[in-house]
Order: sequence, then C-alpha cells, then structure tokens
Amino acid sequence: MTATTPPPRAEPEVRKAPPPPDSGARPGAARRSLLRALPVSPAVVLLLLFLAGPIVYCVVIAFTDLQLTGQAEESFVGFDNFTRAFGDEAFLNAVWLTLVFTVLSSLIGQNTLGLALASLMQRASKPVRTLTGGIVVTAWVLPEVVAGFLLYAFFRREGTLNAVLDWLHLPSQNWLFTLPILAVSFANVWRGTAFSMLVYSAALNEIPKEVTEAAEVDGASGWRRMWHVTLPMIRRSIGTNLMLNTLQTLSVFGLIWVMTRGGPSGKSQTLPLFMYEQAFQNSLIGYGTAVALLLLLIGSLFSVVYLRLLRTEV
Repeated sequence: MTATTPPPRAEPEVRKAPPPPDSGARPGAARRSLLRALPVSPAVVLLLLFLAGPIVYCVVIAFTDLQLTGQAEESFVGFDNFTRAFGDEAFLNAVWLTLVFTVLSSLIGQNTLGLALASLMQRASKPVRTLTGGIVVTAWVLPEVVAGFLLYAFFRREGTLNAVLDWLHLPSQNWLFTLPILAVSFANVWRGTAFSMLVYSAALNEIPKEVTEAAEVDGASGWRRMWHVTLPMIRRSIGTNLMLNTLQTLSVFGLIWVMTRGGPSGKSQTLPLFMYEQAFQNSLIGYGTAVALLLLLIGSLFSVVYLRLLRTEV
C-alpha cells in the first residue's frame, strides 16, 4: 500500500504595494528645461516685442477715438468704431472688393496658373523650364512698387495693352478707369504666380512615377489622371499654398496704390487702402485701427477654413 503524497500547499498571493507617487521632477530637470529654452529665448523676446506688443497696442487703440492731429487726448469709445464701420457704405464696398480681389487673383488666378505652369514644366525640356521659370520668378522678386509701375504702364490709356489692341484693330479702352479691380487682380496674378508654381513643382516631383505610369497604362486620360491621381496626392500642398496666397493677397497695398490709388471713386479700394485712407488721410487712427482688426479677423477666418480642410485629409 503506497502512501499518497499530499498536494503542495498554495502559497498566499502577496500583493505588492503600489509605487509611491512621484514627488516631483527629478533634481536638475527644471535646470535642463531652462537650458533647452535658452536658444529660442531671443526669438520669443523679439516676437513678444515686435509682434504681440503692437497687436495688443492696436487692439487698445481700436476702442478709442484717437486722431492723428487736432486732439489733445483720446478717450475710450467702446465698440463705436466697429459699429461705424458696418454702417459705412465705403467700408462694405471695400470688404466686397477685397473678397473679389482675393478670389480672382489668389484662389483662381495664382493657384490655377501656378498649377498649370508646374504641370507643363514637368513635361517640357530643360531649356524651356529654365526660361519659363526665370521669367515667372523675375516677376515675383520685383519690388511691389516696381511691379505696380510696370502694370500701370501696361494698362494705362496710352499703354502697351491698348497699343497691341490698336495694332490688331480691336477696340481699346482705359482699363484702369473702366475695369480697375480686374486690372489690379491681373497684376497680382502676374506678380505672385511664381510662388504657386514653385510650391506645385516641388509637390509634383514627390509623386512616384509608378503611380502616374500605372494610371496611364489603365487608359486614364490626362485630365482624369490630374483629377483622380495628381490632385489628391498633392492635396496638402494645395491647402498650404491657398492659405499662404490668401493671407498675402489680403494685405496687398503697394501694387494697388501705385496703379489706381483705390480709384476711380473707390472701385478698386480694398481694405488695406481703406484703412490707410481713414488712418492717415482722414487722421482717424482709432477708426483705421478698428478696420485693420476686422481685416485680421477676415484673414483668420480664411486660415481656420484651410486648416480644417487640411485636418480632414485622409
């Protein structure tokens, strides 16, 4: 008769005590964080001094009746400047012309033409790419005032455009008087398309050739390849380009000032020119600063829309 060995007794489970809560950062962590922040501290100081400081000062001025001349001291007027702006037909006209100028010259003109030039240059020979890129970039690097004088000479009554139309026996007109907003929009397209072309050229170079070659083998035409393959793959570049171009176009001043000075009768007076007129010609610094804040708000709205579109990218 064999004795059965009793089963081993289970050891009671010993629960480990939870680790003590972190009593704080390790010694020297704050010092290391401070040392890492030192290289960027000059840039932060400059941003606070030359960007955040003026913005805060402008916000304060926008709620006062500060004038450039003829005033002993300013007083707080609350939202009177903003209420006055929305009741001013000249301001509403400037808002409308600013939107027209931005849509025509930035969203449609620079964006579309820049993409078209970038696509064509992908298929062109090297001499053609060099010549085209040089011409387009030259227009971009010209100072805004110089570009304004060149386009003024092109559109004026005795300018180059009418000379060509007369040579072709076509009717000519004073473009800066009859269609001023279209003239300044074309001028902004001529000057700013290079930026879009460079952005899209870089984006198109990043598309794998195997993708486009596969679409071509499948029988997709050029337009179908552009719509279903190329545009979705450069969607982020499109959004970034639109945002930067829109913000730059909203602030265009020198080009329009040289060509038309906002005339005739305010037909090409965008918000930057209206703001300048109120602040420095009519000496209404408070009112002009309020208009500048509204322009900043419009630019912020455009930026929010573009950033949300980029966020929804698959």
